[in-house]
Amino acid sequence: MNRIKHLAVACFPLAGLLATPQAAQAFDYGGYLRASPAAEENDKSRACYGLDGPGLKYRLGNECDLYGEFFVSHGVELGGVSYKALAMVNAASPLTNMTPIESDLNQFYVEAKGFGFAPEATFWVGKRFYGRADVHIVDTKFTVLDGLGAGVGDIAAGPGKLAFSYFKEDLDGRLKGDRVNAEFYDLPVNPGGRLRFVASLAKADAAGSKGGAGLTVEHSQGDFQGEGGGNRVWLQYAENGAGLDGNFAAPPLGADVKSWRLAESYHWQKGAFGGQALAMLQQDRSSVTGTTRSASVGGRVSYALTQHFKLVGEVGHSRKKPEHGDTARLTKVTFAPTLSTGPGFMTRPELRLFVTKAKWNKAAGNVTGLEAFEGDTSGTSYGVQLEHWF
Repeated sequence: MNRIKHLAVACFPLAGLLATPQAAQAFDYGGYLRASPAAEENDKSRACYGLDGPGLKYRLGNECDLYGEFFVSHGVELGGVSYKALAMVNAASPLTNMTPIESDLNQFYVEAKGFGFAPEATFWVGKRFYGRADVHIVDTKFTVLDGLGAGVGDIAAGPGKLAFSYFKEDLDGRLKGDRVNAEFYDLPVNPGGRLRFVASLAKADAAGSKGGAGLTVEHSQGDFQGEGGGNRVWLQYAENGAGLDGNFAAPPLGADVKSWRLAESYHWQKGAFGGQALAMLQQDRSSVTGTTRSASVGGRVSYALTQHFKLVGEVGHSRKKPEHGDTARLTKVTFAPTLSTGPGFMTRPELRLFVTKAKWNKAAGNVTGLEAFEGDTSGTSYGVQLEHWF
């Protein structure tokens, strides 16, 4: 708890960094919270069901932690240049039991815009979330450039924009080295559709690690099929020290690794009926561990019976096949009557009462490490869940 106090105190100097009389009202704040106290059938230890890897765990009624983050930011204009400083702290506890609590200062940066030589460009330095593109129902960021570094974005380049960034480590500080990202984005290619290209060069500072390169092509479609939602597709390739998501990667030391991924996510809101779906294929080929193929398909739907009450359901199926092992399979289903402040699929906060049922094969049990279910191939959990962002 003392560490959390120290992190909170660390935010105050940043909040006052740009404090001036003319900008006394230019403060903002926000955050995110989730918690899910729950129980398992037959008094077994709490478990959440998913395979290891991106996009292979569907999160409704299936998150075993307590997590929160809070940011404060302050903006000011000086000499015709607009500055913004932001600091964010977070705290997390496994199994929602408040012991132990881990905390961190996960964002701490300053950005500026309006310099005479490049009035539209935004320059930044620090530790930050950056370049994120995620699928909410699996809590997976298929593009995530977070880390400690510096960069410039929103550079006008014909029909699109350019951005360049350099990072010395990832957000958690676990992978350190050198990473360069270049982006060409906001490129209109069809009515309501835009392309984004993300290139990366990365090498971690570890004995035996190899430098690598990666490329992401991302297409975003607004108001897809007139359903008030959208569609996003990622086609990604990376090798060695570069990750598919554009960040650092940590392959087996000395290994040659080549990976590709194709993922599509569709979300909609048609009156009281909303939802999000995902389909994903991924292959990782390593000279040490061989070829591993992963796949995921699933979705979540919500139907608002009233302004403040929804019925929410989610189904997800994941599989993972290593070259020298059996295919792991897991299917998870959740039903959650939900209280909310509005009928929309993404309206928060939500207070949910849920029942989750999962089935898997023995190979999946080996992958997920469900010790409480040793010898079993199914499990049921039930409880309440909070999710809120502000």
